[in-house]
Amino acid sequence: MKLVIFAGGFGRRLWPISLSRSPKQFEPIIGERSTIQLAVDRIIDQYGAENIFVSTNERYADIIRSQLPMIPQDNVIGEPTRRDLAAAVGLAMAHLAHKGYADEPVAILWGDNYMRDETTFRKVIGTAEQIILNKNAEIVFMGESPRFANANLGWIQLGKERGRIGDQPFYDFGSLTYRPPMDQCQEMFASGSCVWNTGYFVTSIGYIQQAYQQYMPEMWGQLSEITAAIGGDDYQTKLDEIYPVLEKLSFDDAILTHLDQKDACVLHAPMGWSDPGTLYALKEAINSDPEANVTRGLVIDAHSKDSLVYNYEDKKLVMGIGLEGMIVVNTPDAVLVVHKDDIRKVKQIVEDFAGTDLEDYS
Repeated sequence: MKLVIFAGGFGRRLWPISLSRSPKQFEPIIGERSTIQLAVDRIIDQYGAENIFVSTNERYADIIRSQLPMIPQDNVIGEPTRRDLAAAVGLAMAHLAHKGYADEPVAILWGDNYMRDETTFRKVIGTAEQIILNKNAEIVFMGESPRFANANLGWIQLGKERGRIGDQPFYDFGSLTYRPPMDQCQEMFASGSCVWNTGYFVTSIGYIQQAYQQYMPEMWGQLSEITAAIGGDDYQTKLDEIYPVLEKLSFDDAILTHLDQKDACVLHAPMGWSDPGTLYALKEAINSDPEANVTRGLVIDAHSKDSLVYNYEDKKLVMGIGLEGMIVVNTPDAVLVVHKDDIRKVKQIVEDFAGTDLEDYS
């Protein structure tokens, strides 16, 4: 099986840990290794470096090669500009198909997630691969068994049990719901028939390319032009010409929402998956106890609760007293102090730095 890890986002909701010149997937936000390194660590023994591909913005290619020297250079797929995930997945599939892998299973993974139970994750991804090889489904969504009603994630509705591989059941696919309101989340959680959508799935390269051809014919034509140039002297010129005009669209809207439900099935397990998309989500991923604090670096945190205090400067002390539900991050570039209820405002404020004297801080 081939595995593609997508690592091209800016991660502005984790500002100032995540900056446009070095986004969150390249920073050691949990432990001492970046999340992209952890993503490779989880699969390299099972599948080998030669089968792992990384899709990223061209500006981050050198960071990828520095942090992941074991990944073959040709396995780093660079986008000249950001055009959202429909374009990025299409480009990655073009490269794999060009290498002759069109009939092989492929896993789509993300470089900015956290997985507490890696053994269970490896079992689930292996089961998903077997489902594709057995032709039990054309695409397998990998869900996380929900731990609580979470309104910041997508959810997958399970259908009836379709079969089992070993002791792992897999289910018919019901529907995808992106960030439903909290009352709906509570109903879904209580029902026991919905799971968190990790965004991970296993399919075949040929199946995804057929979906582009059917549902995104204009983009398919543009991607086909790029594919024809791969390996040639004019590849970069053709990529720079075509890729920036591809429609900017999510992969869900472009492909997943159109697929025949009968083609899909769902696996889920308690993998300890989390998407630390905001600084408070990062705190919950590390320690979900609402009374607990999470700290990093030279920090004194007295009489506080439910707070995250990160200090990235070795020779500076950060002290918080009586904090409750607060996020404090000190880096060499910036200091952020924000209440957890206002954490989502960070992204918009930082995006407004564009074109101003503060752009270098974004």
